[in-house]
Amino acid sequence: MTLSRPQGSVAYNNTGRVVLVSGGASGIGRSICEAFLRSGATVVCMDLDDRAISSEFKGIGFVRGDTSRDDDCRRAVEFTVEKHGGLDVLVNNAAIQPPASYVPLDQLPVEQWDRMLAVNLSGYTLLARQALKQMLRQQSGVIINLASGQAHRTARHVPAYGPIKAANLMQTRQWGVEYARQGIRVVSVSPGAIDTPLVRASLEAQGGAAQLANRHPIGRIGRPEEVAAAVLWLSGPDASFITATDLEVDGGLGAFGAFADPYPLPENEK
Repeated sequence: MTLSRPQGSVAYNNTGRVVLVSGGASGIGRSICEAFLRSGATVVCMDLDDRAISSEFKGIGFVRGDTSRDDDCRRAVEFTVEKHGGLDVLVNNAAIQPPASYVPLDQLPVEQWDRMLAVNLSGYTLLARQALKQMLRQQSGVIINLASGQAHRTARHVPAYGPIKAANLMQTRQWGVEYARQGIRVVSVSPGAIDTPLVRASLEAQGGAAQLANRHPIGRIGRPEEVAAAVLWLSGPDASFITATDLEVDGGLGAFGAFADPYPLPENEK
């Protein structure tokens, strides 16, 4: 399956804005970092992957840290604020979905549950908690949580990832309501199947890449750049009346009522 990269760039001018992105070294997070950088923002990436400090990331600041550790989250926010004078946008993107977690609940190793809960849920809370201290001082800011299509509908063999991603939606709603009067908006984005290295490897191993692409009304899976564009728009002035809610970026897949149909499509529908 070949996907061409979209031509053109996001039109928003983010000059003067400071953005912190967790899990920004690869995949969707990397596209988000690059999109904000192209639009003029000052960008800091928090990740455990040291590749983020390579020459390919020229212009993007880097803090090595684990979002499941409160001290690391505090350090990332303090570095961003002290170096760049504030924090306008936090993108909670760091999340994991280990292959060992693709099992029925009765076979799920408890250590997989604990680690996914720590990163995918507590990590969002810990980093947002630190970011809010600065945003409350400013009386302004935007927090964007990366949820998932699996937060809205489920499939077999995702007993940890789906429920935890659903909790990200409630984080968005609760924080959005809590801080709306302080000039802080909180929104989430729920990507569907996106062409990242992790997703591509998983699909190709299962022989299902073409089948999944055909299942989308748009006829393909998504690009990381398309999720990044949604994040930029939600963080900007045109979305100033949007908070405590979620945007699904899934090529229409969720409209079918099933995130992942386990049965093959009929030959005449492929």
